This record gives sequence, structure tokens and C-alpha cells, in this order.
Amino acid sequence: MDHSILGSTKKILGIDPADDTFDLDIITFINLALSTIQQLGVGQGFQIEDDTATWEDFCQDPEFLGLIKTIVYLRVRMLFDPPNTSYTQTAMINQIEEFEWRLNVLREDTAWVDPFDSPEAA
Repeated sequence: MDHSILGSTKKILGIDPADDTFDLDIITFINLALSTIQQLGVGQGFQIEDDTATWEDFCQDPEFLGLIKTIVYLRVRMLFDPPNTSYTQTAMINQIEEFEWRLNVLREDTAWVDPFDSPEAA
């Protein structure tokens, strides 16, 4: 199994991981998806530049990793190779929204910090 973020994303898009023709586009879309995930509170300050970055570099918690991979794959697919039908596009957008909601709930269950317990709130 390819642990490279770029390599596995290319594979799921149907692109040979050795083919670097679309790397700039795919890297840009991966970083956009990772930025969205970071805004949900998972990970911070992480971007890929090539095929050396792995999923474990971004997140080591397997409970989060499955959702993260799926969100990245779906978001990159929507930007790089969107479906032809509006029905399929809507279905993919709904999946992205659901998985992002699930990731947010998971993060709140495991890493939520009460803002009123912080020293700044006193």
C-alpha cells in the first residue's frame, strides 16, 4: 500500500504514480483539501511538495486517518476530474460534507478543549 499522500491520491484518480504530468495540479488540490481539514482542527501547518510526504506525517491517529484520506480523495477528485453528471457531483459533495462533519465530531470527542477553562477566559 502506498503511504505517500501524492502517490496514493494519484492511484485513486487512476493515474500511474510514476507519471508526473499532473503533479503540480494534484499537489495544489491536495494542499487545499489539507487546509480545509486543518481548519476543522485536525493537523496544522502541513503541506506537501512532492511524493515524499506520507499520511502518517500529517496524522498518526488511525481513527482520523481513514476520514482524512477519504476527504482528500473526494475533494481532489471534484477539482481535478469532476463527474459529468450533476447527480454524481451532488452525491460527492454530500459525501464530502458528511465526512467533514464526522471528522469534526471525532475531533471534538477526542481533542476538544473547553474555551472557558483557558487562562485567557479568566
